[in-house]
Parts: sequence; C-alpha cells; structure tokens
Amino acid sequence: MIKIIVGTNRKNSVSKTIAALYKSILEEKGVESEILELEHLPSDFTATALYENNGKNPAYNAFHDRVKEGKKFVFIVPEYNGSFPGILKTFIDGMTYPNTFRNKKCALVGISSGIGGGGIALSHLTDIFHYLGMHVLALKPKLAKIEQNMSDNLLTNRLYVELLHTQADMLLEF
Repeated sequence: MIKIIVGTNRKNSVSKTIAALYKSILEEKGVESEILELEHLPSDFTATALYENNGKNPAYNAFHDRVKEGKKFVFIVPEYNGSFPGILKTFIDGMTYPNTFRNKKCALVGISSGIGGGGIALSHLTDIFHYLGMHVLALKPKLAKIEQNMSDNLLTNRLYVELLHTQADMLLEF
C-alpha cells in the first residue's frame, strides 16, 4: 500500500485536494493507497512524542506505526516561505531514525501559489530523505500557481494531471 502524506496541517488545504486526486489516480491503476494527514497528528506531539518522550504518546505512536509500515510514499509538499512546512520537518524528526524511511521509496509533488512550484522545498526535502536513506523518484512535478490551475477543487491544468499520472506510473515501477 502506498502512503500519501499531506505535507501540511492546514485545514482545507490544496495539498489535501491534490492528495485525493493522487489517490484516485492510483485507484485507476489498481493500486491501494492511504492518505495520512499531518493535521491528524496530536496537537501536543512536539512536547510529548519527540526526543526523550519518544514512544510515550499513544496517538502519535499509532500515526507513526501507519507510516512505518509503508514501503512507498507520495509526499504532497506545499511551499511555505521558500521551503516546506515546519510541521512536515517535525513529523519526520519524530520518526524512528534511521529505520522508518531507510531503503524505502518516495515520490514528491510540489505545490505553490507562486511560479516555482515548490522547487526549492522539494530540493530541501530530497536532501533530508537522502540523508535518511530514502530513495527519491527523479520526476518531481512542480504545480505552480496552483489556485489559477484549479476550479471547484479540481485540477484543471491537463499537463499537471498528466505529470501526476506519469509520476504514479514511475513510482509503481520504482
């Protein structure tokens, strides 16, 4: 099962919409997937589940276990202030090092309101995943000016949809 991680804890995010689209693309290809939303992390996990408190927060542990069982991942990564959201980094920091992501595979999708499509954010995240031993798929769609390419919570840019389909095919072969 492929785990799709919504890389923000913002409610009603565009990232969540893109995650749902990605899930439907995988379903069309006959692949089971699960969306994991960082907004469902316990609100106090930074104080109750990290470092010396590792393993002590049952709600965080349940989320962690769902992530840990994954072999392939898709991270939907919005651009925040030229990088990715701090909640995503904190979530990664809370995972068991190095085993949660080592020798696993992932695909990254960048989203931005601006013209970069989250390219710098994806570069930062790729560096982190390489450090953790995760294999990152080379094709990283960068969905720029996302609000202008959506209507009624649907992605209207055909190139963007095609890129997501191509990436999903590559992830399945990866």
